[in-house]
Amino acid sequence: MDCEGKAPGHAPAGARPGTPRGPRQGATAVSDPVRRTPHVNDPVRRTPTVPLALGLAAALLLSLVCGVAFGSSGIELPRVLRLLGAGLTGGRLDADEAAGYAIVWEIRLPRTVLAAVVGAGLAATGVAVQALVRNALADPFVLGISSGAAVGANAVLLFGAFASLGVWAISVSAFGSALAAMALVYLAARTAYGLTPLRLVLTGTALSYGFSAATTLMVFSADHAEAARDAMMWLLGSLGGATWGSVPIAAGTVLAGLAHLTCAAGRLDALAMGDETSASLGVDPDRLRRELFTVTAAVIGTVVAVSGAIGFVGLLVPHLARMLVGAAHRRVLVVAPLAGALLLVWVDIASRTLLAPAELPVGVFTAVLGVPAFLLMMRRRGQALGGGR
Repeated sequence: MDCEGKAPGHAPAGARPGTPRGPRQGATAVSDPVRRTPHVNDPVRRTPTVPLALGLAAALLLSLVCGVAFGSSGIELPRVLRLLGAGLTGGRLDADEAAGYAIVWEIRLPRTVLAAVVGAGLAATGVAVQALVRNALADPFVLGISSGAAVGANAVLLFGAFASLGVWAISVSAFGSALAAMALVYLAARTAYGLTPLRLVLTGTALSYGFSAATTLMVFSADHAEAARDAMMWLLGSLGGATWGSVPIAAGTVLAGLAHLTCAAGRLDALAMGDETSASLGVDPDRLRRELFTVTAAVIGTVVAVSGAIGFVGLLVPHLARMLVGAAHRRVLVVAPLAGALLLVWVDIASRTLLAPAELPVGVFTAVLGVPAFLLMMRRRGQALGGGR
């Protein structure tokens, strides 16, 4: 197995797709990225992946600049570019530019960059989770890991746990409780026959309800209304606490997870075709599920620790990517992270500008956008999402 995304057992050159039966037929379906996978049909016309990715990357760079310029106190675009250029090149600025420089470099830029990182991480793990459980309606939070992270974060916000860690208290506590939730879900879902998609979904959903109940009880037990408000803000997603210290860890984890998923793209295609087919191609489905579960938990735990629970990005963006470039995971894993980053940057801009100087939770905007968009996609692609036979 290599990073070319091909599963073992691919058909030799010159073989006619569809002629042989058994394992070799399945191999042709995986090694040829144009062929359809069972869970999502490719659209009749696909957008070329490279031009689309380049367009999304260019739009993302422009959006990062807009994210720095827009806010409760707007900064003119030429001035933003001048301040960014001075920070990158070490140029000199006048004394009256000090306040604007601090806003751009210490507040808005790390927040905007972190929004892009979180959006990319949620979208990539959404692709992985949907392949992991073979369910088109799955998202990164179906495994209960985000709800587990919320327990640790609220312990800090409401009761001052791990206060000795200072600004790192929420991130460390949320990540630690996310890993604990991952271990609990894994141990509860594991059987003598390995991990199965249905048991993972059921176990993760059940434990998620339990973690949410614990979080709600903690909020109601809080002594201070302001602490309870902060906890609810975090539960609905917020990037208001972004700092340069939180960006490298989140970015490194997301990039490492995305690299692993890209290398496993061929095996993800095989897993989407079912356990028997993937096993006949030389892919161990149980081992691959353990890998995906671990990678997903690490990425989700990291992004939730710095941004709170932001829904719908991991559910909506993978479907949008498949509609544009088809179902092959090598293409989806190029487009989905860029689209997720672009989406969350603009959602964060909206959350802090529409009712400025007040700030709304990011998760509210993702739900407002995600619900109608997902319903529209289900109507347009009803058969692929279970609307017909």
